[in-house]
Amino acid sequence: MTAPRFTTLGCRLNAYETEAMKDLAGQAGLDNAVVVNTCAVTAEAVRKARQEIRRLRRENPTARLIVTGCAAQIEPERFAAMPEVDAVIGNTEKMQPATWAGLAGDFGTEPVQVNDIMSVTETAGHMIDGFGTRSRAYVQVQNGCDHRCTFCIIPYGRGNSRSVPAGVVVDQIKRLVGSGYHEVVLTGVDLTSWGADLPGTPRLGDLVMRILRLVPDLARLRISSIDSIEADENLMQAIATEPRLMPHLHLSLQHGDDLILKRMKRRHLRDDAIAFCEEARRLRPDMTFGADIIAGFPTETEAHFENSLKLVTDCGLTWLHVFPYSKREGTPAARIPSQVNGKVIKDRAARLRAACDAQVALHLAAQVGQTHAILMENATMGRTEQFTEVMLSEPAAEGSIVQRVISGHDGKVLLA
Repeated sequence: MTAPRFTTLGCRLNAYETEAMKDLAGQAGLDNAVVVNTCAVTAEAVRKARQEIRRLRRENPTARLIVTGCAAQIEPERFAAMPEVDAVIGNTEKMQPATWAGLAGDFGTEPVQVNDIMSVTETAGHMIDGFGTRSRAYVQVQNGCDHRCTFCIIPYGRGNSRSVPAGVVVDQIKRLVGSGYHEVVLTGVDLTSWGADLPGTPRLGDLVMRILRLVPDLARLRISSIDSIEADENLMQAIATEPRLMPHLHLSLQHGDDLILKRMKRRHLRDDAIAFCEEARRLRPDMTFGADIIAGFPTETEAHFENSLKLVTDCGLTWLHVFPYSKREGTPAARIPSQVNGKVIKDRAARLRAACDAQVALHLAAQVGQTHAILMENATMGRTEQFTEVMLSEPAAEGSIVQRVISGHDGKVLLA
């Protein structure tokens, strides 16, 4: 029996779900198969998915090739029409044991299994313990999104927002800590919407406080990308009072100009983003921020872009995920007549990345001489509380947390 081969494209949530699929496929006894978990965030992501499928077919001519993920959910017919593809399964179906049992059995039935993602009202029951490195585990607490940003196709791949009940999350984290994990990262598509569909409508801050209270042996808790305008009172309280909540937040900002933010159908304005960063840093002076920024959204002028560029310093952002705008068919933004020239988009993205490099350099320099608790990802590399990479001159045990004085940096990582 040959174990299925899995390829993951896209976000951390996709990677989490790939681990769950490996478990499900193994339990079902699926063999001699290649599974591609696709991303649909941009047209380029879909192109890369199709390219990867063709490459995998060339390398695995006799294997059954199964395509799933957001691109498969949104455009199942397109992927089913590829001669390389044997089966297409949706984002809900990929998390169901019956799907994998069927694939391992009579493969010839229902080559396309993709239902209406908008009809899904619950998160998948299948949870995994231990996805990630030996030092850090990722826990999915939410899926889907109720918002409809004009550039984004993801709600049509993920469906509406659904939350994992707090008790289920806490139990899983207890098991992870019992297995030796020192750090857990909460993940989701729209993390700050967690709880809106649960009894009593709890908020993300309630979940964070509950985890830290009920899992006292958890050394470090991180939360992944959040929408800062939806940060609740308890989340801000946790930032201020809970040292085990790591001082690093990745913000879904997308732009720094109010008019473009409105055209994106975002829920915050420029001053909201700046005020949040100032308040979070007041509550936790060692807080660092990452952010998603799109360069070249339709109608973006040089003046609009300059506001995004200035936002990097106005918010004190350190880590940027810069996205050159990519026209995504099926989104309102793709229908806007005033699309920005591709060369201009590329130039603006490069300028944002240069601004990020300057901020990283300032951050690295400010850490020299400080003592940090470093979670080791391997024998010589770990990360600080702010998720800054550190290279150690002497090895330490993978998964351990060690105290080290930062001796310098090489422009990209800290040295200790």
